[in-house]
Amino acid sequence: MAKNLVIVESPAKAKTIEGYLGKDYIVKSSFGHVRDLAKKGLAIDIDAKFAPNYEVSPDKKQLVAELKKLAKEADTVWLATDEDREGEAISWHLYETLGLEKKDTKRITFNEITKVAVTRAIERPRSINRELVDAQQARRVLDRIVGFELSPVLWKKVRPSLSAGRVQSVAVRLIVEREREIEKFNTESFYKVQAEFATSDGLLKAELNQQLQEKSAAAQILEQAKTADFYVEDVQQKPATKSPAAPFTTSTLQQEASMKLGFSVTKTMSVAQRLYESGNITYMRTDSVNLSETAIAAAQEAITSQFGANYSKPTKYSTKSSGAQEAHEAIRPTDFANHSITGDAREKRLYELIWKRAIASQMADAHIERTTALIDISTTPELLSAQGEVIAFEGFLKAYLEGRDDEDEDENKDMLPPLAIGQVLALDEMKAQERFSRAAPRYTEASLVKALEEKGIGRPSTYAPTISTIIKRAYVVKEDRPGREREFQTWVLSNNEISGTKATETVGTEKAKLFPTHIGTLVTDFLVENF
Repeated sequence: MAKNLVIVESPAKAKTIEGYLGKDYIVKSSFGHVRDLAKKGLAIDIDAKFAPNYEVSPDKKQLVAELKKLAKEADTVWLATDEDREGEAISWHLYETLGLEKKDTKRITFNEITKVAVTRAIERPRSINRELVDAQQARRVLDRIVGFELSPVLWKKVRPSLSAGRVQSVAVRLIVEREREIEKFNTESFYKVQAEFATSDGLLKAELNQQLQEKSAAAQILEQAKTADFYVEDVQQKPATKSPAAPFTTSTLQQEASMKLGFSVTKTMSVAQRLYESGNITYMRTDSVNLSETAIAAAQEAITSQFGANYSKPTKYSTKSSGAQEAHEAIRPTDFANHSITGDAREKRLYELIWKRAIASQMADAHIERTTALIDISTTPELLSAQGEVIAFEGFLKAYLEGRDDEDEDENKDMLPPLAIGQVLALDEMKAQERFSRAAPRYTEASLVKALEEKGIGRPSTYAPTISTIIKRAYVVKEDRPGREREFQTWVLSNNEISGTKATETVGTEKAKLFPTHIGTLVTDFLVENF
């Protein structure tokens, strides 16, 4: 029998690690938690300092018996569950359930499943961190107290089989409150005035530097422009720099994979789990943006060989969140030399996103020349302004540009043609178009994760299950909804003639947005009012 028994959380990981450790080690999986709070009753003795009553899950009894037998036969048991609070708690539960001896038990963790990391972990074992275990227990006990105390009240007062939860009820509340905000919002129209000028070097697009609230004011600007002379009053060129985003944490990976790849939060986590277990990326549950010295050096080498030394700028990021676990690393490739991996299409796409983000975080700033031109209209004190930018040095943009929420308007600006102060411009066309104010957007999975994180609700590991739970319990629906037709007016000044047109546009089209259901709203109102 093998002298060493190593227990990990997942079977996929067990297989990979067994290959690294050799014949003296047998690697088994606990398939997650082996025990939890007893199903019957509260299972917490509140008077005895909230002492929890744990029991082995019925579906784990056979597995526990097998692990007990193997542990008895081994000289040393290595508890190699994940390095977060949940993983630490699983190790402690295994220690207690299997009746392990302190002298024969070692706790090890690794941030990536590579031979180097696993071997290094074996060389540096530690004991179970009771503070991390207590942190997980406190959360689990709170979850049970909130759920156990509130759910029966909901059954009695609202409807049977409902549930409340420490994180899920707050997530639903955010969605309900956003919906109310949208319902109360009054759309107001305003007018945007844009002009196009032909220059010898190309087209120049400019915009009135204020929005007009009245139709009459927009009409007046166009009327005055008929007899106006236009000239360049001022041209300002300012150098600017753009810095790369930090490497991924769990929540920023979830947000970016949603925006760039269209992945749900749950899909992102399951694909990332596979990438981690196959040894391609570091641990995917983290709120740290920290990279190890080794990783920074490896990234520098990869950047220098692919882009050149001037693109490299080794950077150490630090996490602003007070509760972040800084010992962890951000999510990154285990080997920066691997631009791509073997795997299914989703794994390849997510890996590429992680690789690009981590590489870009270690690259130089982008240098940009921003140009702003102010154009005088001789018949009115208002000014038109034209903005453009040109990239002087790409820096990190060569590898990666951070995604933007679909509600944001595109910030990309074209390059302006060369302009000189006092230059007279010939007006091609001036247009006044009716536009409308917009309510705050409904949440997507990505923007809900961002809101929960900003408010300090939940942990990286809980975002995916929280969103799944509120959808499964029908407090929230995630769906596409068609928009509605809206009429808008446009006036165009061309060849000294003003013509007006009416047109329609589709507004309010929703794609993969979170909407509260009637029962979700009812439960939220009940909880807000009474608790």
